[in-house]
Amino acid sequence: MNSDKAYLLGLVIGGGIFGNAEDTFIVKLPYKKWGSYIQNPGRAGDIAQNILKVVSPMFRTIYGLNISYQTYEGGTWNILCEGDLTSLINDLNHYGISPTGEIKRNVSIEKIVNELIDNNLKRRFIAGLADTIGSLTPSQRRFTDDNQIISFEISGMCYNFVCQVCRLLHSIKCYPDQIAWNHPNLHASSNPYFKQWKKGFKVRVKLDQYAQFGAYAFTTKAESSAENLLLQDSIVDSEPCKQHRINASASCVHPDEDSRLLPPEIRGGHYIHNRHVCAVLRCEHTPYDEVRRILNESEKYINPFPIIVKDKTMNIEGIIDKTPLFKNRKYNIQNLLVSGLYEKYKKDTHLLLFGDSNTTGYPLNEVMQGIHYLISAQNGNLRGDRPIGSYKKTIETTLSFSPEISFEFKIPDLLTPLIISNGTHSVLIGAKNPSVYKKLISFDIHNPYKIFVRNITETDL
Repeated sequence: MNSDKAYLLGLVIGGGIFGNAEDTFIVKLPYKKWGSYIQNPGRAGDIAQNILKVVSPMFRTIYGLNISYQTYEGGTWNILCEGDLTSLINDLNHYGISPTGEIKRNVSIEKIVNELIDNNLKRRFIAGLADTIGSLTPSQRRFTDDNQIISFEISGMCYNFVCQVCRLLHSIKCYPDQIAWNHPNLHASSNPYFKQWKKGFKVRVKLDQYAQFGAYAFTTKAESSAENLLLQDSIVDSEPCKQHRINASASCVHPDEDSRLLPPEIRGGHYIHNRHVCAVLRCEHTPYDEVRRILNESEKYINPFPIIVKDKTMNIEGIIDKTPLFKNRKYNIQNLLVSGLYEKYKKDTHLLLFGDSNTTGYPLNEVMQGIHYLISAQNGNLRGDRPIGSYKKTIETTLSFSPEISFEFKIPDLLTPLIISNGTHSVLIGAKNPSVYKKLISFDIHNPYKIFVRNITETDL
């Protein structure tokens, strides 16, 4: 192992795709808008120079391969690697990596990591990953511009590979700030009817920390990193994972928690935070005390019903009709003024409506989000099912022109989902009901951090 080989292995694992040809494979650079020659021709020219002057000499020297490239309008680049692949394939086989298909979808880097004997080799290998799957678009931030990140984006269901990447980053003091696991509880946390949750993994590292300890080989990546850091007013420190405080929020139970695509150790479980997944996978860097704390009160963070679902009324009615527990309810129908609800919201954003105690009922915050959707639907101001603009601004502007605006509320006789409608569009909102939801939770006898949530029944309610 040397530094150039370490880099190329990172590049091949991050973007390598092998087909049937015996003398050709590609390294895919999924740069999207960031690498588009239409949106940024100057950067596209620099990417081309990086391929020809950085990647090509290394491939020629280490593996005797010739390099060219293709670029596409959407921003994807393919590095075309041609020649006798025997030496590269032998190396991949030596490290237990099968040179078939899209490498990163089914790979273990354990044997490679064992030969990355110092931080320089580790940084070079990670640079190969960063140059392929490391996203540096300015929108990759943690809430605000003051928290710029680099996001390692990994497709497929290779949980083990994600864990190995996290451990490797940790070893050079690039502590992952967040992991978006490829799981419905993370990608469809509010809507159990959302089927397009398979969005891949994102391993997010704060950019100023990566700039200090990590590396790139592409000058375009380094320049973008420096540009993004200029958006920050200060250095943002990141602590090791074990020191993280967990702030959990509720996630709904999704039918695909049992998906056969998920690895056995994950399948069937319900997850209330990304660190909860880390604990179930037994990562040594997990803040276990924090995970145990949230699991001890997990009834606050699970919901057997949708948290919020927004759709056309005919689709919402279809959900009701197909769900006996919803269909068999008696609904108290009321037309409620938006102005009255908004005044309550301004006084207490955590207020629960239509419950029988201060811990049960429908979160007013979700109700206001639903009202934002219904107003936006009426105004033709939706992008898909997402309202455009700030919900506070939308509601306040609407009230200034239509102070008497109201919507139909269907309040069920049991704490099944509330229905709010404007006629053409509707919203389902699930209740908080922790004392009932606690009865649905059980723990895996083989893994104390893995929880199961059974289906709720009318008897439970």
